[in-house]
Amino acid sequence: MTDLEIEEKLKEIFEQNYELLKLEGGHALTEATKNDAFQQILYYYRKLSDVAKKVTDTEVKLTLPDQKTPEGRSFTIEGIVDIVREDDEVWMYDIKTHDPLYVRSNLDFYQKQLNVYSYIWENLRGNKLDHTAVISTVLPDGLKNSIVEGNVSRAEKEFADWQPIIEIPFKEENVQSTIADFADTVDNIEKHCFTPPPVEILNSLIEGTRSKFATRICRNCDARFSCSSFREYATSIQKGTNMNFKKYYEDYGSDVEKEEFINASLISERSNDIQL
Repeated sequence: MTDLEIEEKLKEIFEQNYELLKLEGGHALTEATKNDAFQQILYYYRKLSDVAKKVTDTEVKLTLPDQKTPEGRSFTIEGIVDIVREDDEVWMYDIKTHDPLYVRSNLDFYQKQLNVYSYIWENLRGNKLDHTAVISTVLPDGLKNSIVEGNVSRAEKEFADWQPIIEIPFKEENVQSTIADFADTVDNIEKHCFTPPPVEILNSLIEGTRSKFATRICRNCDARFSCSSFREYATSIQKGTNMNFKKYYEDYGSDVEKEEFINASLISERSNDIQL
């Protein structure tokens, strides 16, 4: 297939997936948002088409079973990566929807994850590995803005400067401490220890970015509207603005709705007791 034929095929697959997701989720996108989504896919393919064509093992599922937490709970670590074997070298890629600046500013976080994947790939599967890297699928702001503005020359420069592959050397000596971190997290989840970070953290900027913790991390958390820190953060920022979150936090519905909520919670609790 030519590059043009591949891009036409990408458009066809994108439309099919969009219609499927719309049917499953019941949500539609505006035409502008839908176009932005396809532009991201298109530019991502154009930038990384050489890598895409060399992938030898795609969506490889890596599993580290039979792990134990400090409190004796069993858990399994799983991950999905892509593998490229080229000449005498093997690359492992972990694809992320995070922007390159954020990834580069938080390498330790990504290195921990890749360390575990590398350990599974090399020691449990017995495969060779030379390099590990994160691929950031997000278009840089400069490129996105130049596309929206229709500034072709600037878009070409931003595209050329874009470096979505971030190599992160793996360190096997850190694998066990990373697995121990996973184990502690499992214990905390099972014990329902969901202590949120203090609101000062939510108001702080994430290193290497201009984004607050609350806007980059909390907005992707489904539990944020039940979180005391996010509630305090959200109600504090509405001061001096037209936003009014407080009425939603304090609106518990009518007496009938409150009773239905309590009854539903009691039924759910009894169901959990039976399962245990």
